[in-house]
Amino acid sequence: MSVEQRYAVQCRAAFIQANTEVILSHVSALPFLDAPMWGFDLAHVHLTREDMLSGRKESGVCRHSGKLLAGDVVETHGLLVMSAVRTALEVTMLGATEAALVVVNHFLHRGEVTPEELRHRYDESMGHWPNSLASDLVLRLANPLVESVGESRTEYFLFRRGLPRPVAQYEVRDEGRLVARLDFAFPDHGFWIEFDGRVKYEGHLKPGETAVDVVLREKQREQIVAELTGWRCLRITWADLAKPDRLERRIRRMIDSIAQERARRLAS
Repeated sequence: MSVEQRYAVQCRAAFIQANTEVILSHVSALPFLDAPMWGFDLAHVHLTREDMLSGRKESGVCRHSGKLLAGDVVETHGLLVMSAVRTALEVTMLGATEAALVVVNHFLHRGEVTPEELRHRYDESMGHWPNSLASDLVLRLANPLVESVGESRTEYFLFRRGLPRPVAQYEVRDEGRLVARLDFAFPDHGFWIEFDGRVKYEGHLKPGETAVDVVLREKQREQIVAELTGWRCLRITWADLAKPDRLERRIRRMIDSIAQERARRLAS
């Protein structure tokens, strides 16, 4: 089993063995809501008590206490689990902002929650919860158009580095016909960013295709977009996100290079 699968088994075991009424919550709800767990500490199982008694941490299990509202709890896979709305907010108070943004964007993109629902639930009762200062930032950065873990991480990287905020899933059309959707476009700066993860090359295979065919199709798509817009493309990967200083320099060089090229054309 993968690390995530083992964690799901541990969560189920802790739920079954609990000697009081509990709900799988925080990061421990994610496996059963089919949500990503990237960036979270999976060393502990998180359970919320229904009896409102004080929580504690022991034997790898963190017990939380908190007020439950209508709709906070759902039943899935034979377990009681916090809803997508509540889980999305809980993880903003537990893990790093980047990891929480990945989860919130995931739920938003799948249509399981809306920005209005999250904001209302947060303002209604969760704004005073411990460690909730980062929640407001996550809600302001959250974007339903962002489709994957890699794209969410890219969006957060751009924010943290003070780089221009892009337009996600920017549509490029040729005489009204949709040609491409770009991961992140910077129309004012004349370039776009594509995040290249394995899903792009393995998850979009057509019958009889190989990953090479997908790569060639992506290159052709990039050429068409460049011809239609006059923009440059910057492709980044997980390895690039692991070296943020170098990636920032690449992006800033591209912005400066395009600006200088535009200035030369205007001057000529």
